[in-house]
Amino acid sequence: MTATPPRIAATLIMRNEARCIRRCLDSVRPYVDAIIVLDTGSTDDSVAIARACGAQVHHLDWPDDFAAARNHVLTLADADWHLVIDCDEWIVSGGEALRDWCAGPPRLGALCIRSSFDLPQHGGNALPSTRSWIARLLPRGVRYTGRIHEQPVSGLPVERIDLLLDHDGYEDAQAADKRDRNTPMLLAELRNDPQNPYLLYQLGKEAETARDYGRAADWYEQASARTPDGAPWTHGLLIRRLHCLGQSGASEQGIAIAGEQMPHWQESPDFFFVLGNLAMDRALAEPAYALTEWLPLAATAWERCLEIGERSELDGSVEGRGSHLAQHNLDVIRQQLALLSG
Repeated sequence: MTATPPRIAATLIMRNEARCIRRCLDSVRPYVDAIIVLDTGSTDDSVAIARACGAQVHHLDWPDDFAAARNHVLTLADADWHLVIDCDEWIVSGGEALRDWCAGPPRLGALCIRSSFDLPQHGGNALPSTRSWIARLLPRGVRYTGRIHEQPVSGLPVERIDLLLDHDGYEDAQAADKRDRNTPMLLAELRNDPQNPYLLYQLGKEAETARDYGRAADWYEQASARTPDGAPWTHGLLIRRLHCLGQSGASEQGIAIAGEQMPHWQESPDFFFVLGNLAMDRALAEPAYALTEWLPLAATAWERCLEIGERSELDGSVEGRGSHLAQHNLDVIRQQLALLSG
């Protein structure tokens, strides 16, 4: 007898996503057995588009709780495996591996989400992208907790799957409405759990997205003081903290923290990329030491980025910091050094 293949359902929460819902559903349809969409009050064409794409659309008044909404649509889907995806995400590659992966034992599947965003000082013309590994492929019975930035709760192991999603919700054109919604919800959660490092980290990300770099650095500092060793967001937290210190005029503090952390991140191009940026900031603040100390440090840091290369497996890494972004900065600084020395 041949075992029945597991049933896979994509699950989504939707509200006024006419801009992007077709792109999302078209990307997942070839790899799943059902698409279950929970609409929480759309007033645009989202529902009609989703149905035209073959989705089952259900309705729920927004409960002001992402975990509650996620759990509701998971119950409606009732599949062996659930691919949890947002409307502003879409599968780029790896969908063909989904069914074989789901034929394995129960575990949580962490997939790579590549989020494009607007970032100062990145070099080049294309928007950079962060890469985060998040558990989004869940076996039957796993549910979420957390009013916002919800997390699946399970004692099952987490295993990475070679599935890549792109996400454009952090770009400026899409981010403003989310900030207005997310920050009050995060602050409300923090009042109930004031020592939660993940909430503090997410508040920092919201402030950073709003370009309030000083406030973001403050949130990241609080998160750093409370984050346990081995937390999956440790790398991303440090890199974002250093970046925001530089952007808020606190490069001297950033350099000091980088010096303390350097032994732990010898294989992180993101660490050395941001260190190079901080060194450039110090060159502007201390021009007397620019040629002898800060510009050489920046060049050495970006050269190290190229030696390491891309490290997409590091959570929170930015695409290009181990390749073209570092090369761009290095070319610029070499031209400046040549002019100054000439």
